[in-house]
Amino acid sequence: MLISTKGRYALRVMIDLAEHQTEGFIPLKVIAERQEISEKYLESIIKLLVRAKLLNGLRGKGGGYQLTKAPEQYMVV
Repeated sequence: MLISTKGRYALRVMIDLAEHQTEGFIPLKVIAERQEISEKYLESIIKLLVRAKLLNGLRGKGGGYQLTKAPEQYMVV
């Protein structure tokens, strides 16, 4: 089974947020640095994940992204 680059990066973002869930909202810049993905490219991926209600976004100081549900409630099929 082939997974697109965008799909692989989306999974990496979800895993990163699951691993750091106790830290609250994680800024896009931090995720991009940890995963070594371009911030610009990551913006388009995050937008899709938020629209699909897989992530919550918060703007402003202390803002960022977090999973909408507990990590164990997500499944990759």
